[in-house]
Order: sequence, then C-alpha cells, then structure tokens
Amino acid sequence: MEKAEEELERRSKFLNSLILKKKSAEEKQQNEDLKVRVRASDMPFSLQNHAFKCARDNLDATMACGKLDSKRLALVLKKEFDSSYGPAWHCIVGTSFGSYVTHSIGGFLYFSIGKVYVLLFRTAVEPLNH
Repeated sequence: MEKAEEELERRSKFLNSLILKKKSAEEKQQNEDLKVRVRASDMPFSLQNHAFKCARDNLDATMACGKLDSKRLALVLKKEFDSSYGPAWHCIVGTSFGSYVTHSIGGFLYFSIGKVYVLLFRTAVEPLNH
C-alpha cells in the first residue's frame, strides 16, 4: 500500500509541474501579445496581469492623439489599484526616469510596453511615529 501512495504522490507532483509550466507559458505568451517586458517584480501574477491589461488599454487610448500622456496613465493605474487592492499605491510612467523606492512585500512591479516604462508599487500603510 505504501508504494502505491508514493507512486500516487509522484504522479501528482508531476502533473502539478506540468500545470505550472503550461500556466507560465500561457502568461509569457499573453505578455508577448501585449508587448510587455517585466524588468523587476515582487507581485503575484494575477496583479501583474491586471496591471499589464490596464496599462495596455489606457496606453492605446492615450496614444490615440500621437503623444504619450504619462501623467494620465500613471493616474489611471494608481486609481485602479487603489480601488481594487486598497490604498497606498504609487505609479511612475515615462520613457526615462530614475527611482529608488521602498515597497510592501508583494507590491512592486517595474515593466515596459514598447518604450514606455511603468513603475507600480505599494508602500506600507502605517501611522507616522513622531
């Protein structure tokens, strides 16, 4: 009986690894379809995909006039993440910028869509100590 349980466990692990590989390949293909390139991340995939879709949709809208409206895109992403995942989200959008930020665990994403770079991060919501 013990050998049967070990074999069942082995097969279960194998199937789980196949599922994870398939999900990873699908997410990679989806990112390539959106022309998204992750530069750095400490964020769950579901939130990353939400950010990519929101950025792509709004980037297309802001680029309709032929020029990037980075302030508008940053505002839209910030408001979307504040309303979906709680307050304290910050967003920087542009074609050239430097930054050094502190973020909450699981709340950091730096990616690009074409030549537009997006930094989206959440800071800890704690009262200030005086």
